[in-house]
Amino acid sequence: MRARREIRFTVERLSPLPAEEAWRRVTDWERHTAYVPLTTVAVTTPPPTGPGTRVVARTGRGPVAFTDPMEVVEWRPATPTAPGLCRIVKRGRVLGGRVAVEVHPDAAGSRVVWTAALHLRALPAALAPPATLVARRLYGRLVDGLLGAP
Repeated sequence: MRARREIRFTVERLSPLPAEEAWRRVTDWERHTAYVPLTTVAVTTPPPTGPGTRVVARTGRGPVAFTDPMEVVEWRPATPTAPGLCRIVKRGRVLGGRVAVEVHPDAAGSRVVWTAALHLRALPAALAPPATLVARRLYGRLVDGLLGAP
């Protein structure tokens, strides 16, 4: 078995949406399904979202798929005057790591910062740089979609 390789990236977007609305959109976990190819996202714990909320993403089709279980470990929603912060721990066998989602109030609306440090099982070191680029593009598409659609 190969060692896990970590990839790190940050996606930052400005939005005309107020911070509270941007927060609502980027933390609506099930809506992520519409923007991540071949993936279905489900919340497996009862509302409201907060520390201990568990989310599961299933990516792929049939036998060529993997499950990405996650847990919210910090939850501080954005307000008109204070930034929001959500920290997530990914606990999967294939994909693990940490994610931080920040939403900052901004004079023009809000600023969203999505930072990830992901561990991909069996990723050869030579593939870490292209995997980082792909992940940054995928998450950028996700954030763009979530912020653009009501």
